[in-house]
Amino acid sequence: MSTALRAAVSVAMLVGFYVLGLLQLAVVGWLLYEIWTHMHGAGAAKLSWLLLAAVGAVLVGLWKAIRAQPGEPEGLLLSHEQAPELWRTVREMAAEAGTRAPDEIRLVPEVNAAVSEDTKALGLIGGTRRLYLGMPLLQTFTVDQLRSVLAHELGHYSGSHTRLSAVAYRGRAAMHETLSRVGRWNVFGWVFKGYGMLYLLVSNAVTRRQEFEADQVSVRVAGVDAAVSAMRELPVVDAAWDFYFGRYVAYGWEHGYAPDDIFGGFGQLYAARTEELARLRDQEPDSETSRWDTHPAIGVRIEAMRALPPAEHAPDRRPAATLLPQLDGAGLALQAAVVDFGPRTVLPWSDFTAASIIAVQQRRADRVFRSAARRLGVPEAGLAEIFELVASGRLGELAAEFFPDAGRDEAAAAFADPMDDLITLAAVRSGAARWQHSWSAPAQLVDGEGRPVDYAEIAKLAVSPATVGEARQRLAAIGIHVEAARVVEAKATASGADVIGAMANVRVDEQEHDLILLDRGFLFVPAPKSSSEGEKRLHELLSNNDPAVLAQHYRFVPYEEVTATRITKAVPINAELDLHGGVTVSIKERWASDQLGKSRDTLEAVLNRINGRTE
Repeated sequence: MSTALRAAVSVAMLVGFYVLGLLQLAVVGWLLYEIWTHMHGAGAAKLSWLLLAAVGAVLVGLWKAIRAQPGEPEGLLLSHEQAPELWRTVREMAAEAGTRAPDEIRLVPEVNAAVSEDTKALGLIGGTRRLYLGMPLLQTFTVDQLRSVLAHELGHYSGSHTRLSAVAYRGRAAMHETLSRVGRWNVFGWVFKGYGMLYLLVSNAVTRRQEFEADQVSVRVAGVDAAVSAMRELPVVDAAWDFYFGRYVAYGWEHGYAPDDIFGGFGQLYAARTEELARLRDQEPDSETSRWDTHPAIGVRIEAMRALPPAEHAPDRRPAATLLPQLDGAGLALQAAVVDFGPRTVLPWSDFTAASIIAVQQRRADRVFRSAARRLGVPEAGLAEIFELVASGRLGELAAEFFPDAGRDEAAAAFADPMDDLITLAAVRSGAARWQHSWSAPAQLVDGEGRPVDYAEIAKLAVSPATVGEARQRLAAIGIHVEAARVVEAKATASGADVIGAMANVRVDEQEHDLILLDRGFLFVPAPKSSSEGEKRLHELLSNNDPAVLAQHYRFVPYEEVTATRITKAVPINAELDLHGGVTVSIKERWASDQLGKSRDTLEAVLNRINGRTE
């Protein structure tokens, strides 16, 4: 399909979207005329209001889409002086690709590269060209692999693919804005949803074709070996990037800490995890492409690359970082430009890892300490109080809450694992042990001289009344103070909690609420009596607010505060929660209640799990 034809199809379908809106407005006008011609009074007014409300949601979305504009360019702008070798390489490759070089190169925090162009007159007049280059690619690729990625992106320019970016942006904005405002029962919205699916099918098919065209330029300019190598390495880098943020950064981020060098840390992890990365490279790439995908599967692209006429290219296996010698400094500058640390405490990596693990351990310990305080009838508790429970033969009462399928004696014995965690926390708080950071393996608990330590044997002694005294003596002998491990959050909070479900217009103690299900408890937000647009309200509530902040302002019932649950009616679901202290909370779903996903099933599963105490 030629560029001109692609432009015609995109513009025609976009115009068709707005024409569809005008046609529906005309239909509503005709229906209003018919209603008021043949009806009068409250009935006519109600029908008119329903029609206007239905088409109004569509028109508001269309109007917002008309006014939508692409945002400001993202990333860190690299000047010619900052990256002369990178700029020289890009210009040379642009000449080989037969296109004008970009006007800007910007570093972005993604395992990706992309291009854009500010155009006018539906792409007939070119404008500022920008090349976006992912920082992780510079940290992990060879020069050959990076040249292949650059050639691919320049191929989008030579194929005039970016000339239609403004049209494509406006088309997708129109779909998103309009369809996001259409409820499930809005008949006018059904037509738009069908049209939107058709638009995406056509648009994504065109985009996949463009990727193949850009791959041809990559093979011609950089060589088939470099192009295939880059394709195979991309999922490896992407997996490592996800692992890095999931296992290293996010671990402490949600607890109020941040590392001082985010991008530098990824480079170190990638260099240290050689065996894991090698196993990822041995995996065959995906070869299945859906009609809804914007890009062909990597396996399909590699097969197409190898079918192209080969071109000779001298290999260059130097690290891609040689094209930007001040890569570490660029990473810190990119961090300053795109990362918002907020109120988090910024720490060097070794301290960040230690602080993150301690925060997680403290949170888990607090859960146990709060239960111990309830058992003892005291405001706060710590490891010392748990030792008192053990000495008095009452550990089984506490342990049964965490091991509900076991008898009290069995639960007390099984409590050796949680006890090990509590003793570890006491050791760290006493200064007798610390967490040692590592890029090649999980962090390790070591003593003051860096030797690994393990308190599992002492923990086994600490769960029996007969040997808890010996455990205390052995801990004191190695400098661990039992009193050092105490509760920090005496009351459970939603800090760091994730949303697992949401239901609109649920009656809680006979009052209208939106129910937000967190992985740590129930959150009840007052709601209007009208059940219309409940799903939309939930989306807006959750997209604009941190659940932990909502829990500070509205009623939050942690799961640990619930002693028992009863489902008194299955459909719509009605349930009762018994809390510590004798309070009972009733939850009643309405027939008209909206939900996100399968939240009703999630609620039922949560209620059953709590009743079985299988937390």
